[in-house]
Amino acid sequence: MTVGIVGLGLIGGSFAKAYSENDEHRVYAYDINEQVMNAAYDMKIMEGELNESTIPNCDLILLALYPQASIDYLKAHANHISNHTMVIDCCGVKEYVCKECYPIAKEHGFTFVGGHPMAGRHFSGLSYSMKTMYNGASMVLVPEDLSDETTIERAKKLLSPIKFGKFTICDAERHDAMIAFTSQMAHVVSNAYVKSPTAKNHDGFSAGSYKDLTRVAWLNENMWTELFLENKAHLIKELDCFIKSLTEYKEAMENDDADTLRALLADGKKCKEEIDGIAE
Repeated sequence: MTVGIVGLGLIGGSFAKAYSENDEHRVYAYDINEQVMNAAYDMKIMEGELNESTIPNCDLILLALYPQASIDYLKAHANHISNHTMVIDCCGVKEYVCKECYPIAKEHGFTFVGGHPMAGRHFSGLSYSMKTMYNGASMVLVPEDLSDETTIERAKKLLSPIKFGKFTICDAERHDAMIAFTSQMAHVVSNAYVKSPTAKNHDGFSAGSYKDLTRVAWLNENMWTELFLENKAHLIKELDCFIKSLTEYKEAMENDDADTLRALLADGKKCKEEIDGIAE
């Protein structure tokens, strides 16, 4: 197949490496940074530039940009996209992106499906991309019509060379509600946690718990600011729930209420066990 990739950072670069691994696939790509483009040529992960002459040849176009940039790119290049092409974005929010992109695709006669590959790394950029990054990972697909099995199966087939382990099909609202909890909350909490003055003196006193909780505190502030604000309704709802729970623990300790504190801890332990099983 012929694949077009817009944005050659961690996400787009990993897609480019995975597709180009097979000589049967042709990859055309575009990145606003000329040095990144040259590096991609040197890595032999792209055959040529994705532009007005190559866009019409693509079976699949992946938008691996920030949400607003993905929308802007689709608006600017929709006239060159063929009706046989499927466009899938890779953004971390879906309601905002899909609301804008579905009508563009419909107007110009091609197919747009929201997407979110559930894999990543601490660091961003092409140099950190990996051809195996998505192996076994889940890929969330958000078609305009959840009953459109033809489009869903076509998307899965186009993405099959990437070796995802699972496809999760849902609407945009459910995606954003779940991501607010599973991803965005983790980044907010981790980022806030390390702001304690005590953190500066943790060396020699920390082990797995500290590392686990602070792993995603180091983040791309520009990207996560955009994602948080575009999904703020769902994220604030999760924050309110978390703050309420934290307040319960705090009040139990302030009141030396061992019974309540014990019950709160036992409840959290039970929730984790019911959701994920017992940790080994």
